[in-house]
Amino acid sequence: MTDQDSAQERVLTAAREQFGLDELRPGQLTAMTALATGRDTLAVMPTGSGKSAIYQVPALLLKGPTLVVSPLIALQRDQVRSLRHLEEDAVSVNADKSAGERNASFQALRDGEAEFLFCAPEQLARPDVLEELKATRPSLFVVDEAHCVSAWGHDFRPDYLRLDAVIEALGHPPVAALTATAAPPVRAEIVRRLGMRDPVQIVRGFDRPNIGLEVRHARGAKQTDKQDDKQDDKQDGVAEAARGGGTGIVYVATRRETAEYAELLSSLGLRATGFHGGMSRRDRERVQKAFMTGELDAVVATSAFGMGIDKPDVRYVVHADAPGSLDSYYQEIGRAGRDGAPARAVLCYDPDDLRLARFFTGGVPDAGDLARVLELVREAGKESGQGTDRRALAAATGLSPRRVTSLLNLLQQAGAVRLSTRAVVPVPREESVPEAAEEARRLAEEHRDVERSRIEMMRRYAETHDCRRVFLLSYFGEDMPGPCGDCDNCRTGRAGGEEPETPGPFQVHARVEHAAWGGGEVIRRDPDRLTVLFDTAGYRELALETVLEQDILRETPG
Repeated sequence: MTDQDSAQERVLTAAREQFGLDELRPGQLTAMTALATGRDTLAVMPTGSGKSAIYQVPALLLKGPTLVVSPLIALQRDQVRSLRHLEEDAVSVNADKSAGERNASFQALRDGEAEFLFCAPEQLARPDVLEELKATRPSLFVVDEAHCVSAWGHDFRPDYLRLDAVIEALGHPPVAALTATAAPPVRAEIVRRLGMRDPVQIVRGFDRPNIGLEVRHARGAKQTDKQDDKQDDKQDGVAEAARGGGTGIVYVATRRETAEYAELLSSLGLRATGFHGGMSRRDRERVQKAFMTGELDAVVATSAFGMGIDKPDVRYVVHADAPGSLDSYYQEIGRAGRDGAPARAVLCYDPDDLRLARFFTGGVPDAGDLARVLELVREAGKESGQGTDRRALAAATGLSPRRVTSLLNLLQQAGAVRLSTRAVVPVPREESVPEAAEEARRLAEEHRDVERSRIEMMRRYAETHDCRRVFLLSYFGEDMPGPCGDCDNCRTGRAGGEEPETPGPFQVHARVEHAAWGGGEVIRRDPDRLTVLFDTAGYRELALETVLEQDILRETPG
């Protein structure tokens, strides 16, 4: 028996005896075995496919406790409760815990009484927490909802961007990154951000065939700019979906709209309320509990609602405003139909929604600000030999702490500084401060271009006359043999029958090279166009005739 076979046997035994899992789902055994043998692992699997078991089973085979980074306190509570139900000891450390409770949690880990510790990334930025964790010698580092490294890190949860420093400070135990949603660029960013070493990547099942896909175009969106007409049509779309019955979620772009659409649904006799990140924690928890227990028919929410909400019988998810990417859209519509019964995902589309999203991606940091911050970091390194901290940099530059954090993240990507949990340290480099600042600015431009390409793919999804499911799956790098038959384009006959494979070069998954955009991979090939995911320029659509006539792409070895 090989070492791999032996590891699989131990995993299967632990899964069966400790968790009652007599049969594992596709992808689980590969991921569990990789972690049990010390390999970093990225698992992208749909909700309900057993992602939690992927780390829970090997955790029992590795000597030392397991640290689980989880974004929400409510989600941590659910995970702790689930493990205790299985008679596995688990504790959590978060802002709600008293000093005594925190100390008791760490003592339980040191004494071997608890195997699992759950915490938010912000807790790991505290030096006292990191020292306590070092003493426990974790054997497994888990990042749950790992897409937050990409989706939230730049704007909302900067501590996700420093998890790599925490992992290294703990001696780089095997890393498990788990998420239900990650397109190829997000997967690459997760691996890079977490400093994962040659990770095993398991990607399974983006298709949710029980969710019917539909787009409603705001009336007059292409003919007029009359906002009243567009808003009326969006409200009609929301109302129509809600009248279909069952529990639903309506996503909107602004806090003001949460109240407006909740009032609309209430006027239809539905029990509806709004939800957004500006509400108090108590009010947010009240709404979440009412939704989960069936006291509400619908919640109208910004994107702040949904993570950790695992309600099986959501019958519809409506977007009154188009989100800025298919990544966000797929994450949010995936909260429908988790019981496997038919559900609907309706997008009320107005191109102006995406113009606003594009506007918010326009900012690129000033090279002067980057240079000022880097100069201060280098000066502090010369004087103290230990670097400086973000608070001192903010005070010296007059920039906000959030702005300084954003600049430092870019400088770290450029290899000019190293961010630990305590300090900012310069990295010895031959390049000058202006050269390093310009490199960091270039990286910011690349990120902006990728974000804009995601917005463009959201527009293409909304405006396509082809099968929406085929389009959506191809975005995530998954093939589908033909039209689904259950999206609005298929039902109305616009998508047509199954297209025969088009012969010729640049087939799906072919590696290509472009003179300006560099290397990439063909993710979709239509009779008249190619969709290519470039490594640094994001998603681009190219007219196939132009590609062939002007020889602007060449295939490269995969």
